Amino acid sequence: MSILFQLIFSGISVGMIYGVIAFGYQLTFATSKTLNFGQGEALALGALVGLTAINFIFGTIWGTYIGVGWSYLLMIPLVLVFGFLQGTVVERLGVRQAITIKSEAGWIMSTIALGIIFKNLAENIWGRDGLKFPSPLPEAAMTVNLGFAEFRVQPMELAIIFGALAIMLAVEFFNRKTVFGKAVIATANDREAAGLMGINTTRVISFSYALSSLTAAFAGVLVAPITLTGATMGVVLGLKAFAVAIIGGLSSGMGVVVGGLILGITETLTGYYISSGYRDVPGLILLLLVLAIKPSGLFGRATIKKL
Repeated sequence: MSILFQLIFSGISVGMIYGVIAFGYQLTFATSKTLNFGQGEALALGALVGLTAINFIFGTIWGTYIGVGWSYLLMIPLVLVFGFLQGTVVERLGVRQAITIKSEAGWIMSTIALGIIFKNLAENIWGRDGLKFPSPLPEAAMTVNLGFAEFRVQPMELAIIFGALAIMLAVEFFNRKTVFGKAVIATANDREAAGLMGINTTRVISFSYALSSLTAAFAGVLVAPITLTGATMGVVLGLKAFAVAIIGGLSSGMGVVVGGLILGITETLTGYYISSGYRDVPGLILLLLVLAIKPSGLFGRATIKKL
């Protein structure tokens, strides 16, 4: 029972990372029916920029007084700004023109191409070797006693769960409680009608891409302390998050979170009880089943396309 709870908790932390990245997919799909297939690279760039920032802050005289923990907190706003700007660049260079001429293949290839460019830039700037990201929290595991079960968790796993929830709730709060956020929701509901009502839908779409990359960059600095940081760290995470978005439903923010938890827990349980070599198989089987039975996703809404 203790092992089961430990595996489930680890799966939740992994699943929340998937959920944050998939949440970024959902943001752009809601407003423009397009996706940024360079989300994995946005995550890697966020982690690498964060590593550079935290090393600079900790390496200066500030680091003598504030330590790694506060250096990490000071680094986060810089990473968020970088992710926001990176997403804006992706939308301007890779998506806007394709949306204007209604080219479905255009934005797919453009976002993939930009992702490859960003990955190559990262490899040339930071190298191809994995880099150690300093952990802001103690690396020693804590013991959690539930009475009927006892298991150990890493403090950074808790930080991942709460950090992922915080960024997604912050975006939802912005969308529902601010004027510009309501413009985002209006554009997501009906882009043409929003445009007729005077909403600058082009700016809204650009903003959704900026938020998408911002969440991915934040996910990068969340996961970096428990793994190696490098230009390719986001490739697999980006692909799995895309599977999560399909499983949960691209039209549902809550759906992508639940989909991430399902995939994360399934992977950890499979890796332990069956074999690490089959870790990815249940998630792929679930993806195929969802596509066959409910193509819109477990929590997605089927849309009727008018011709």
